[in-house]
Amino acid sequence: VPLLSSHACAIPGILSTRLIPDRFDRLTTILVAPFMSCSARLPVYVLLTTLLFAGRPAAAGLAFAGCYLLGASAALFTALLFGRTILPGRPGPMILELPSYKAPSLRNAVLAAKDQGLSFLSTAGTVIVAICIVMWWLSAYPKVPVTPAVQALQQQATAAGSGTERAAQLEAEAAALQSKAEQAGSFAGRIGRTLAPAFQPLGFDWQLTVGVLTSFLAREVFVSTMSVLAGGQADSDVNEGVVDRIRTMTREDGTPVFTPSAAAAALVFFVLAMQCLPTLTVTRKETGSIKYAALQLGYMSGLAYVAALIVHQGLRLAGVS
Repeated sequence: VPLLSSHACAIPGILSTRLIPDRFDRLTTILVAPFMSCSARLPVYVLLTTLLFAGRPAAAGLAFAGCYLLGASAALFTALLFGRTILPGRPGPMILELPSYKAPSLRNAVLAAKDQGLSFLSTAGTVIVAICIVMWWLSAYPKVPVTPAVQALQQQATAAGSGTERAAQLEAEAAALQSKAEQAGSFAGRIGRTLAPAFQPLGFDWQLTVGVLTSFLAREVFVSTMSVLAGGQADSDVNEGVVDRIRTMTREDGTPVFTPSAAAAALVFFVLAMQCLPTLTVTRKETGSIKYAALQLGYMSGLAYVAALIVHQGLRLAGVS
């Protein structure tokens, strides 16, 4: 049940492990729950499979389903590995005591929901808000002055006349260009440039690295980050315009950002990586120790990096660059 509910979000999945009586089984379930593809990953899957299989919806659909299969397989493999190494336990008999059938009490349901909601807000909720503020600050500051190119577009919009279609188009281009400059000049953008060499073996440039870093706030942020870096608005909806804009993104040497091997590596990375700081916070709260959250982050990120590296280098050796 916790693993199935993790397909919606890993946080309630982890919270529902309180029903598991055996401590080792509970810890193992908490550690592998984020492998299950949650709803926050869906925009990323849609974007990357569309980039990989442009004009081939059947192949994109198979790849999309394969992401779910890969995540579930990684969860089962990891549970088997942990169960035989760091979290050994003895399998117990599966005994469920079924309560007598009766109509549910609305009063009890409301009281239980209130108690659990307040408990979540007072424990994990405060840390999650703090993390969101920090990630927003890293993405929004320092403020970047208006670039000369943006100033030129604004002057052209003024000359075109206020309220005209041409002026609106120029103002939109200026806003998109300024958003891209602000994203690149933010602390998150600077960190992305610094860490870009570490992700270069996966086929990622600094722009893809920034997308990976900002998605630790929430995975779906990856789409809006790449949309901004592609010269558009912060649009989290994967529509045709966003896909076309991101598909035409180029690196500093003029080559495409999303080559087939880089897009495939990014897709595998997002399936397996632990890119959800709120989930790590809940893991810390539920296990009572930061070491399990650190293990979850380190193991999942390491596995994602190695798998993405194998995919990228394997496709390059096969002539698919």
